[in-house]
Amino acid sequence: MIKILVAAGASLLAVSAASAQSCQKNFKTEGVPMITAVSYKSSGTFPKLDARKALDNAHRAMLAEGFEDIDVDKAMGSLTAKQETSGSGREQTLRVVVRKSGKGSRVDVVFKVQAGQVAPEGATRDAICRVIEGAAG
Repeated sequence: MIKILVAAGASLLAVSAASAQSCQKNFKTEGVPMITAVSYKSSGTFPKLDARKALDNAHRAMLAEGFEDIDVDKAMGSLTAKQETSGSGREQTLRVVVRKSGKGSRVDVVFKVQAGQVAPEGATRDAICRVIEGAAG
């Protein structure tokens, strides 16, 4: 019994590590910090994960990242949250879209900051990847 649990745990870690690498590899930044709006994007694919479950899991992951007042649109498979952290009253937007991909799910995440604002790329990439990984449960 213990060998089965260890093997199952090891296989989950392997899938999680592979997905995390995929998220890191897929990460892109578009825009010029402080000059134009900037979008930080990445995605992950989970071959055996039901899209509804992925959406619920991603919602929990967004909450864990400190986002509140998340707009959930189950029909569209999307989650949208706004966050104001600078004291300027200007919000940043995090949008997660989950859609069916074969027998599994694809999770796309975009974090947008307005012109004149900046988000540290490394920390933003890590947070986006945590949301994508969180979608896997």
